[in-house]
Amino acid sequence: MEALWNAVSTGTAQAALPAFFPEAAYVQLKAIGNAQADFSGRLVTEYEEDVSAAHQLLGSDAEAARFVSVNVNGNYAHWVPPGVCYNSVGYFEVPNSRVVYSINGLVSSFGIASMISWRGEWYIVHLGAILRSGSGGEVDDPQSGPGSPTYSSTC
Repeated sequence: MEALWNAVSTGTAQAALPAFFPEAAYVQLKAIGNAQADFSGRLVTEYEEDVSAAHQLLGSDAEAARFVSVNVNGNYAHWVPPGVCYNSVGYFEVPNSRVVYSINGLVSSFGIASMISWRGEWYIVHLGAILRSGSGGEVDDPQSGPGSPTYSSTC
C-alpha cells in the first residue's frame, strides 16, 4: 500500500506497480487466449490510468495529502472457484476496500475495487473499477470521510 500511496500522491503511476497483481500470476490464472497481452495492454494500462485519476482527485493540495490507512473488511473476502471470471485456478478476492487519507486535516477516501491473494500476498488487480464505464481512469467511490468497505460479488 506504500507503493500505491506514493504513486497516487505524486502522480507517478509506475510507482504503484509493486502493489499490482504480478504478470506471471495473471498469465497462470487466466483461461483466455494471450493472457500476457491482456495483462500489459488492458489491465496494467487501466491500473495506471486509475492511479492517475486518483492523483487528480487529490487536487492542487496533493503534496499535503497524507496516507492514513487502508480499510479492508475481511468478512467480504471470498473464494473465487476455477472457471469463474475466465479463470483456470481459484483464488481469494476481497472487494471494495478503502484508501483513507487526509489533506490539511480533512479525511477522505476512495475505493480499491478488487484485491486478489496470490501465494499468501494480497495485490490490487482493479483499482478504479472492475467493469469500466468508458475509457480513461476511474476513481472508485470517492467520499468525504473514511467511508466503509462494501460487499460485491466477483466479476
